[in-house]
Amino acid sequence: MRRRSTRYLMIALACTVAVPLAGQKVTQTGVGGGGSPHVKTESTVDGAAIAIEYGRPSLKGRPEAQMMPAGTPWRLGADQATTITSSKPLTFGSVKLNANTPYTINAIPGEKEWQLVFGKLDKPGQWGIPYQPALELGKTRMAVGKAAKPVEQLTISIDDTAAGGTLRVEWGTVSATAPFKVE
Repeated sequence: MRRRSTRYLMIALACTVAVPLAGQKVTQTGVGGGGSPHVKTESTVDGAAIAIEYGRPSLKGRPEAQMMPAGTPWRLGADQATTITSSKPLTFGSVKLNANTPYTINAIPGEKEWQLVFGKLDKPGQWGIPYQPALELGKTRMAVGKAAKPVEQLTISIDDTAAGGTLRVEWGTVSATAPFKVE
């Protein structure tokens, strides 16, 4: 009887530890015209259900600087515009995103710092290029560092933190992050 109780306790403990690690759900949504898989990443931070939809291009031996040109707005993905939606308002620096409204996200890469650029979604299925400055809502700083290990396919994720959350972009050897708060 004591062994059974210990076993149940260990299973319950394992589930409790695993739940935060499995807090992000990634669903394949199709393949773009260029062959890149498209995904929807869903996370919950401070009660806000956050979804990011994007195409996941691969480096395929191409230089990172070619794929993420410094100083040039980049759609953070492939094919259609990358979008973020949240069930609660989010604040990235001075940029406020309303609840239940899809926004485009782009980035302007740099060597030591990136800018995360938010824009209005003009229409569903909007193409990610060319960049449309007239739709821009605002920018916020992204810290840039090295990825823990090289990342072949572009990966965008949300990290839950004590102060809110962090949007993380990783590709090649680059890891760029932007903190945000849930309102």
